[in-house]
Amino acid sequence: MAKREVVGMIGLYDDPDVLISAAETVRDAGYKKWDCHTPYPVHGLDDAMGLKPSPVPYVTITAGLIGGALGMLMMWWMSAVDYPVRIGGKPYFSWQAFVPITFELFVLFAALATMGSMIFLTKLGSWASPLHDNNVMIHVVTNRYGVVLDAADEQFSEEQARALLTGTGCQDVRPLYAPEGEG
Repeated sequence: MAKREVVGMIGLYDDPDVLISAAETVRDAGYKKWDCHTPYPVHGLDDAMGLKPSPVPYVTITAGLIGGALGMLMMWWMSAVDYPVRIGGKPYFSWQAFVPITFELFVLFAALATMGSMIFLTKLGSWASPLHDNNVMIHVVTNRYGVVLDAADEQFSEEQARALLTGTGCQDVRPLYAPEGEG
């Protein structure tokens, strides 16, 4: 039987406070490609991992402003330039009448950009994961917490990764193998 390629190492923890401490240790060790998995949001984990703030709010507001501006520009063009019709003595472009459409386009563009950026940034398009193929996610989605060190990290070696995770107090350290047929 051929030896399967190791694509990472996971340490499973029983306590979220120990997970936060482990995340700080991994961050301080200089790993770049690693992640934490929990059954629910753990307060303080983002700071422990050293994560930067998400760019999603900036994408959302930018897309919303672009949508609102395009909506207002489109209505100005249609009512004042392309087909000007004076109605009830009002000016060709009366912006108050266009506020609802502007708002709706703001919301539409913002929502679509938020959804698209979340799909892109969280890499939801990748269907296979060694975490699922190695049956560790069954633990992480119920009652345990995991730190995963990716073998693609330049610092990764099986022995050092195992020693690092064991040194954080982890009792359950497992290698993650590439799915059958790969590697």
